[in-house]
Amino acid sequence: MIFDPNVILNHLPEIISGTGVTLALWIAGMVLGILIGFVVATLRRYGGRLIDLPLGLAVEVLRGTPFLIQIFLVYYGGPFIGISLDPIPCGLFGLSIYAAAYYSEIFRAGYASVPHGHVEAGECLGLTRFQIIRRILLPEMALIVLPPSVNLAVILLKESAVLSIITVPELTTTVSAIGSQEYAFLEAIFLLAIIYWVIVEAAARLGRLAEARLSTFRFAAS
Repeated sequence: MIFDPNVILNHLPEIISGTGVTLALWIAGMVLGILIGFVVATLRRYGGRLIDLPLGLAVEVLRGTPFLIQIFLVYYGGPFIGISLDPIPCGLFGLSIYAAAYYSEIFRAGYASVPHGHVEAGECLGLTRFQIIRRILLPEMALIVLPPSVNLAVILLKESAVLSIITVPELTTTVSAIGSQEYAFLEAIFLLAIIYWVIVEAAARLGRLAEARLSTFRFAAS
C-alpha cells in the first residue's frame, strides 16, 4: 500500500468544508454548553431542593451515558415524541446538552471553592445575589474553572466525531467518505489524526495562554 497525498489534495475543498462544520459545531456547542451549564449550576445552588433534585438527576443521567447513545436517542427517538431534527441541529443540540452536564459540575465546584466569608462580606455590603455572583463569585471562580473547562473543550472536539453516525457533514464524515470513494483508507485515517491533533493542540495552547493571562491579571489586581 502506497501513501498517495494527491487523494488529499484532490479533495481539499471538501476537507476544508468538513473542518469548518466541525469547528462551527464544536464552538457553538461549547458556548451553549457553558451558558446552560452555568445556569444549571446556579439554579442548583440557589434554587432550593425541589430544583436541585431533578436537575441533579438529569446531569447524572447525561454524565452516566455515552454520547453515542444520547445522539441515537435524540435523532432516532425524537420523531416518536414529535421532535424531528435535521442532522446539524440535532448534532448541535446533543453536543450542547452533553457539554452542559459537565460544565454545570465544573461551575458547581467553582462555586464551592469560593470561601463563604467572601459571600457574607458581599451580603453585609448590601449586594444583591446577582451582584454577588457577578462581582465576587465569577471573578474568583474564573481561574479555578478554566483548566477543567479547557480539558472539557478538548474532549468535546473529539466527541464531535460521533456526529458522523447521524450523517452530519463534519470532518470525520467527509474524510471517511473520501477514503471509501477513493479506496484510500490509510490517507483518510492519517489526515483525520493530523487535523484533530492540530486543532486540539491549538485549543490547549490557547487555554494555557488564557490561564497565564488570567493569573497575571489576578496577581496584579490583588
